Amino acid sequence: MDFSFSEDQRAIGEMADGLFRDNCSDEQMRDYDLAAKPFMDDVWQTCIETGLHALAIPEQFGGSGLGMTELFCVLEAQGASLAQVPVWEHQLAAYCLAEFAGDAHTALLEQAASGESMLAVALNALNSSQGIELSLDGLSLQGQLGAVPYAAQAQCLLVLAKSKTGPCLVLLDPQAQGVRLLEGVANNGVAVADVHCDKVKVSAADVLPVAATEWLEQRAIAALASLQLGVSVEQIKRTAEYLKEREQFGRAIGTFQAVQMTMADCHIATEALRSTLYQLLYRLDAGLPSPSEAFATQYLSCEAAYLVGHKTQHVHGGIGVDLTYPIHRFLYWSRHLSMVLGSSSGSIERLGNWLANNNKLGWKYDLEENQITG
Repeated sequence: MDFSFSEDQRAIGEMADGLFRDNCSDEQMRDYDLAAKPFMDDVWQTCIETGLHALAIPEQFGGSGLGMTELFCVLEAQGASLAQVPVWEHQLAAYCLAEFAGDAHTALLEQAASGESMLAVALNALNSSQGIELSLDGLSLQGQLGAVPYAAQAQCLLVLAKSKTGPCLVLLDPQAQGVRLLEGVANNGVAVADVHCDKVKVSAADVLPVAATEWLEQRAIAALASLQLGVSVEQIKRTAEYLKEREQFGRAIGTFQAVQMTMADCHIATEALRSTLYQLLYRLDAGLPSPSEAFATQYLSCEAAYLVGHKTQHVHGGIGVDLTYPIHRFLYWSRHLSMVLGSSSGSIERLGNWLANNNKLGWKYDLEENQITG
């Protein structure tokens, strides 16, 4: 069996890697920090020009109609460069709308595919200790959402609200009457805003079926884990280069056994994440059920974020806390992605609960289900 990427997928990854590295060097990232912009609008425009912003949007609305694996190739490159652009938020919001309410939002999806409109998504409440604080009563939204990425910059938000039938996704105009935004900045530098809704009216077409929530969450986990893999791999790569140059007691510290074992732990963590993530991507693109794979990927992504982030920071010593040195940005990103995913303990608990209530896990049952439905 050949598990390698196709030629087209490799080309997409190489194009994305070149685009982000050309625009996100350490010097450019320092300039971006000083400029205090909400996101890299020039890089986002380049993504639009190259079509990287619409890979997962269906062709009927003007996108490329590709899958999660192709999106992974872009997100891994984005994570390695720490590019502040809403690649996955924009595409998965549009992809979800197209899947569950495309006929009602054709114009918006075409604008998203062309880059005329930016979309964002807010799933933080699924992993929040406060739970979902936004309620849908009939066709009225009441409550709040915390730290929604790009809420003040996007033209439309796909937000999570609790309803009588369960958690559901609702399309929200952040400029609608009754919406108030409190803007801020996340710890990795991305623009966020608390979204407060006071009797905000939405249409029936703006409310997606309950099934859309699980559909989007599994793909959001894959997207966030793809970013984390890119962040962690680049973090290890940069640390290895530093360990070859930094000397102590007359020799490079990379030759010390304790340091080598520390870096080996980091490598194992990223490869464990990679193998689980690849399986999740395959199942999502193949249309197979993926709840356990999503929870396992969520857990391993949080584990890699913590382990790689802190161990690579530790072996850098004092220079690791120097804000003029770039390694701290990778730790900030790892912490942010882990927080959005909901922590290791929360994700392993969800996986355990799923396993306790499901005794059919594995390829055998996939084949049986396909035979029955076929």
